[in-house]
Amino acid sequence: MELILLGFYVLALSVLSIFGLYGLVMVITYLRLKPSDPQLGPLLPDSELPLVTVQLPVFNERYVVERLISAVCELDWPKERLEIQVLDDSTDDTVLLSQTVVDRKVAEGYDVKLLHRTNRSGFKAGALKEGLSVARGEFLAIFDADFIPSSNFLRDTVPHLVGDPGIGMVQARWEHINSDYSLLTRVQAMALDAHFAMEQQVRNRARVFINFNGTAGVWRKSCIIEAGDWHSDTLTEDLDLSYRAQLSGWRFLYLNDVTVPAELPAEVNGLKLQQFRWTKGAIETAKKHLWRVWQSDQPLLVKLHATVHLTSNVVFPFILFIALLNLPIILIKKAHPELDLYYNLMAIFILASISTFLFYLVAQRDIRGDWKRRMLLFPVFMAGTMGLAVNNTKAVLEAVFNKKSEFKRTPKYNITKKEDTWTRSLYRFSKISLGTVIELLLAFYFAVGIAISIWLVEIAALPFQLMYLFGFGFAGYLSLRHAWARG
Repeated sequence: MELILLGFYVLALSVLSIFGLYGLVMVITYLRLKPSDPQLGPLLPDSELPLVTVQLPVFNERYVVERLISAVCELDWPKERLEIQVLDDSTDDTVLLSQTVVDRKVAEGYDVKLLHRTNRSGFKAGALKEGLSVARGEFLAIFDADFIPSSNFLRDTVPHLVGDPGIGMVQARWEHINSDYSLLTRVQAMALDAHFAMEQQVRNRARVFINFNGTAGVWRKSCIIEAGDWHSDTLTEDLDLSYRAQLSGWRFLYLNDVTVPAELPAEVNGLKLQQFRWTKGAIETAKKHLWRVWQSDQPLLVKLHATVHLTSNVVFPFILFIALLNLPIILIKKAHPELDLYYNLMAIFILASISTFLFYLVAQRDIRGDWKRRMLLFPVFMAGTMGLAVNNTKAVLEAVFNKKSEFKRTPKYNITKKEDTWTRSLYRFSKISLGTVIELLLAFYFAVGIAISIWLVEIAALPFQLMYLFGFGFAGYLSLRHAWARG
């Protein structure tokens, strides 16, 4: 039995190490492939600019919908060449607010239309699909409710599509309007910065598949149609369409220097909901497309990167598995000191952790002047990733076993400065989930494990145990605190 447990532990550590070392591959690729400045298309006079449709998928966003519509109406693009669709599936008074803002903007001369559905069929994908069917624009820009595009967004993106008919989508980098609101938002900012500044940028440089991130991007309408339109059979309709389009021969472009600020979830239960959707949707998309990727005539490099891209979320069950096995493995090692393999395995895992550190370090250095200060949060970020293992493992298992679930949007509260609060919001979470209870139990488990490790003088195990303790404890504590918070 002891050897079986050790074998499973070896397997789990190996999987985490493989995905961890992929970060080193990304760093090497980043350093090896210098960025090439994408050439803008011809600078056309305003009278010759293409018609652009801006789609704003909205669902119960009473706190930010006016901000969104107002920002889009400030885009530097001729009014007669700009169509705005507010795709509002709301079931609360958001639709009334949307209509009020739309009426005001129409009176100001903007081409703004409110498309309100009452059945919410297909969720966000269904709303985008229905909007596409009546969109007049040759190109379609998409912004979620929490984004605030700058006025020059279309000027910075659309010319790339005009100048190169082979480009099907242009993606901008996300920025954050509330990254310094709390420790929770600072950690999220670090994760998203790494995705964009490293993953998206490196894949774009290496000419492998990247993905539309669901917002802050511009599509060529013909690309969407030729790729089969929006599908709602996964929770990540953006990732799904991205792979269908690129497998059909379309190229994507990522612009690291074009940014669109957005609001990060300030409440941990909303973050968990977002992470659950992203994790489950990615695995669903992997099941749908990974075989097609390997059956395609794409280069081997594209296939390998796509495999890691689509399957990276499988690490969460292994993180949880290692957490549960940590204490038994320590006891096995103490009972069998001849098993030096334990230390060797820890060395491999540490190497993968260093690789991950370099991955985030390079990302922060690329886009943040205060990157040294920000990297002090890396241990907190790693612990936080561990703390999400319960939530995200559930997402992975549901995807693997084909359990379907509805698209639940992440609530936005119009949090832009430290004194803002979400505790009086109608959308706040007030229930305590089973996952939160499990997180708190795991925190207690590691508190006991730390005491046993100190008693057995197994000092090498303490750093990881402390990170697990902080990760599960932080996730569970914040979930309780935010559920019970009152304005």
